[in-house]
Order: sequence, then structure tokens, then C-alpha cells
Amino acid sequence: MARVDLSIIIACYNEGITFRQSVEKIINVLKTLKKNWEIIFVEDKSLDETAQTVKKLIDSIKNSRLRLVNSDFGGQAQVIFHKKNMGRGKSVSDGIKSSRGSICGYLDVDLEVSADYIPLFVNEVDKGFDMVVGKRFYESNFKAITRVAASKIYAFVVRNFLKVPIEDTEAGYKFFKRSKIMPILSRVRDKHWFWDTEICARSFWMGLKISQIPVFFVRRSDKKSTVRLLPDTLAYLTKIIKFRREMPRTSVNG
Repeated sequence: MARVDLSIIIACYNEGITFRQSVEKIINVLKTLKKNWEIIFVEDKSLDETAQTVKKLIDSIKNSRLRLVNSDFGGQAQVIFHKKNMGRGKSVSDGIKSSRGSICGYLDVDLEVSADYIPLFVNEVDKGFDMVVGKRFYESNFKAITRVAASKIYAFVVRNFLKVPIEDTEAGYKFFKRSKIMPILSRVRDKHWFWDTEICARSFWMGLKISQIPVFFVRRSDKKSTVRLLPDTLAYLTKIIKFRREMPRTSVNG
């Protein structure tokens, strides 16, 4: 079995008709890298046709081998099927644990943040960072106002209550040096959306070297948002208050 340099985790749940196109875009970017890579799909017991689409994608990747002309680099794929819905955080965790690359990362497969940023994130880890976090900026329109406001408020709370100076802990675009994130991953308890905040906080508290990269967020018009601004914000704030009890009095970075 060929060495794997880079593992990309794709958490899948009710991804809809554009899922295959998104994966193909990710693959096209990965094929430009001078690295052996793998995609790990974690199918979280979808209610639509996502599981069947994943199976077809796995077969196509295995059959084509995805090798470039005059290149020694190629791609592989595997899939983890959850027997019940476990949550986005649990899906990403399972993918990282199954990964074989020295660099591992995940991005939201809806590609509201483009796959084109992948090489930048990989390069940051190659330069010596242990963790690279996307920092979203948004289109200048009225629809983005509430999302921007919620993001800024949440970042303020994280920065002041958890003492974590990461501007966008909730961005679904993070890459890691696998050897450094694995010990921290075993401490993470949340299995859902707060997982992102928790992995950022614990990584900072434990002294990981963290980089932040600005990424442009473009809201997809064909996708219905699952964000419920008021109830989700209250839920996050409640989790932060509870999680704050675990904050060390002095951290390596603090």
C-alpha cells in the first residue's frame, strides 16, 4: 500500500444532488499537489441518497487510481459508514483517527469555502504549523449581515471567556499535523457543531502552533441553511459556559 502524505476527511450527511460535483472539485485540486493523498468519507447515516453516492465515488476513485500523466503521485479513498447519526464532530474525529497521512484536514463539502484553498493550508503545515484554521470573510450584501454579526459576537465570546485568540473557531476548514492533533483529539468530548470550538481551544491551551488563513465564504443559493440564529447562538453560549470550567488556569500559550 502506497504511502499517504495527505488525508482529507469529508463528513457526509444528506448532501443532496451537488455532492458528487463538489467531491470532483476537491479531487481536481488534490491532483495538483505533489503528494500522495487519500479521501476519507464518513457517512453519518444520511436520509437521502448520499450513502449510495459515496459508494459510487469510492469505486470510481479506486478504478481510475487518479494518477496524473508523468507523475508519481496519486489518490486513494475509503469510507466509514455510521450505523446511526452521530454528529458532524464525531464524523470528523472518526475520519482523522482512520487517516494515514502526516497531514490531515477537513472542509465542508458544500464548498461554500472553495477547495482551491487546500494547497495553502497544506503549505502552512509543511512550513511548521501544527494546526491551520480558516478565517471566513463574507460577501458584502444584506443577507450576510446576520451571519457576520453572529460570527463576530461568537468570536468575541470565545476570545474573552476561553482566552482563545482564534477569530473563527467554527469555520469548517481546518488542517492538522496528525501527530500533534491525535493526543488532543482523545480529549474532545463534543460530537456535534461545538466540536470545532473545542478542538481549537484545547489545541491552543496545549501549545500547538496555530495559523489562520482568510477564506472567502460564498453562500450557496441552492442550499437551505440549517443554522437557527437565536436558538443555535444560545446553545453555543451555554456550551461555552460549561466548557469554560475545563480551561486551565495557565496554558502553554497563555
